[in-house]
Amino acid sequence: MNFRRGHPREEPEINLIPMIDVLLVILIFLMVTTSYAKFSELQINLPQAGGETGTEQAQPINVAVDAAERYAINNQGIPYSGVTALATALKNAAGDQADPTIVINADAKAPHQAVINVMEAARQAGYGRITFTTQSTSK
Repeated sequence: MNFRRGHPREEPEINLIPMIDVLLVILIFLMVTTSYAKFSELQINLPQAGGETGTEQAQPINVAVDAAERYAINNQGIPYSGVTALATALKNAAGDQADPTIVINADAKAPHQAVINVMEAARQAGYGRITFTTQSTSK
């Protein structure tokens, strides 16, 4: 059904001038915002330094506390007779290390006081680097 019988059909026309204008604006924007680094043109001689490489890695001291308030230092069970005895055991486990890292592995149901006992023993032994291990929850 052609209701416009006498009118010629208009052909669609694609006007390229606005598209070219937009592309030129984008090109100019990219050229202005791009920073050109000239580091490759510079000849830089970096200073040299010599130092001793640390071959000896500090071994952490692993302290485990279970739900029944039993203690183990480096997988060796120790009887708990007080914070002072625990500090002595930490010093023995450290050997000749000046300030080892104390890693506390406490059971989720362990009493809060048991963890505080380990922290207090580390303080009495003169060790200030304490960290805790956790377990991530599965999703």
